[in-house]
Amino acid sequence: MLSMKKAEMGRFNISPDEDSSSYSSNSDFNYSYPTKQAALKSHYADVDPENQNFLLESNLGKKKYETDFHPGTTSFGMSVFNLSNAIVGSGILGLSYAMANTGIALFIILLTFVSIFSLYSVHLLLKTANEGGSLLYEQLGHKAFGLVGKLAASGSITMQNIGAMSSYLFIVKYELPLVIKALMNIEDETGLWYLNGDYLVLLVSLVLILPLSLLRNLGYLGYTSGLSLLCMMFFLIVVICKKFQIPCPLGIAMAINETMNSTVTQPTTFSPDWAFNKTEVDTCTPHYFIFNSQTVYAVPILTFSFVCHPAILPIYEELKGRSRRRMMNVSKISFFAMFLMYLLAALFGYLTFYGRVESELLHTYSVVMKNDILLLIVRLAVLMAVTLTVPVVVFPIRSSITHLLCATKDFSWWRHSLITVSILAFTNLLVIFVPTIRDIFGFIGASAAAMLIFILPSAFYIKLVKKESMKSLQKIGALFFLISGIVVMVGSMTLIILDWMHNASVGGH
Repeated sequence: MLSMKKAEMGRFNISPDEDSSSYSSNSDFNYSYPTKQAALKSHYADVDPENQNFLLESNLGKKKYETDFHPGTTSFGMSVFNLSNAIVGSGILGLSYAMANTGIALFIILLTFVSIFSLYSVHLLLKTANEGGSLLYEQLGHKAFGLVGKLAASGSITMQNIGAMSSYLFIVKYELPLVIKALMNIEDETGLWYLNGDYLVLLVSLVLILPLSLLRNLGYLGYTSGLSLLCMMFFLIVVICKKFQIPCPLGIAMAINETMNSTVTQPTTFSPDWAFNKTEVDTCTPHYFIFNSQTVYAVPILTFSFVCHPAILPIYEELKGRSRRRMMNVSKISFFAMFLMYLLAALFGYLTFYGRVESELLHTYSVVMKNDILLLIVRLAVLMAVTLTVPVVVFPIRSSITHLLCATKDFSWWRHSLITVSILAFTNLLVIFVPTIRDIFGFIGASAAAMLIFILPSAFYIKLVKKESMKSLQKIGALFFLISGIVVMVGSMTLIILDWMHNASVGGH
């Protein structure tokens, strides 16, 4: 979601070299998801300060820098705000689509389980950080499984960030043409290049995103997560209000007519995802349990929407009066708030359009309500937030690639620029050639998000927490969680690939 995971993002952590006790403020940053305050000033010590006695016992004989730490300075309330920023993202725009393909009751069940499991994985991650003596996700992976663990953590975070970037650029692709049409009062868009979403994505990437992404530090961009959260709250309010302004039969009829006209007159433009579940065309009755070919995307969309785990440890380190219990309270409040926000956005979006919800909810309104000032303001706000967020997400990807390939080399503007351009070029190709944002949500949610929520925290916990035996209830629970994550990832990926193959065989999405 606007991860936002997601923008989800103003959140990142400065990563020290594995074997170094000092950190250079002039070196290129190594980010996971940034936190709002920790983004620009923290030096993440490779420690857990929760219990000094425990540190003295478990780290006896270690070098001083391995047990030193700096006190947190971020208040409880600001930590809740930061974590909420890390959770909410572009995934919120796909939740109504998920509900339209699961039904209200099944969606609530899935949403509840995913949120609880995500919170449980935060518990595992914090306890592992205590035991493993590291507040960096990648270093926990290295301590648990060596280079393989570090690559798994780094690769999952990078994939999640690429998914977040792609989802943001998809929003530009969907929404910017509508904003231009509304501002210029254009009715017939045939042949106008500046209303082609693919061209606009490339233009925005070159003119706005690339210059900002080439900066060596984020500056004010580190604060865009707050803007993202405000945009999503504004979006939620508008979704609730529009439910009472759009009559259901009128909304569906207009949507069908608009889709048919668009298909006849503009076959090369974006085609909405109204095609499934046609039995709902003549009804406005909500469904509570739905199973169809698109139901498989529900769990990946939900997992994509709840990924915030790379931000947990940076926020934990900056928390004032730091303790694991205090951080869990921060997590519980943040997850509960996002649970309510997600549920309301999905419910009111679904109850407005029922089976006609697109994979990107905001775009659905363009079919029914044209030239609506409130929706235009929402689109402008979301576009501004995602455009400023993309450069933030470029930083952790570039830093991860740099540290994997050129960790011992000095900074080079040529290498810096080449990696940045390559990341943006790859992401633009995904946005241009991947049919819908649903596929991004589905694939990343089933792979990287499942790794970050289910598999890695439980695997790190089992490996690093030595004081609990494998027969203990905690270890058995973690093992069950690990197995569940593998089942979710393999099962979701298999079903999504089968759906892609089926769509390809019948002529595309």
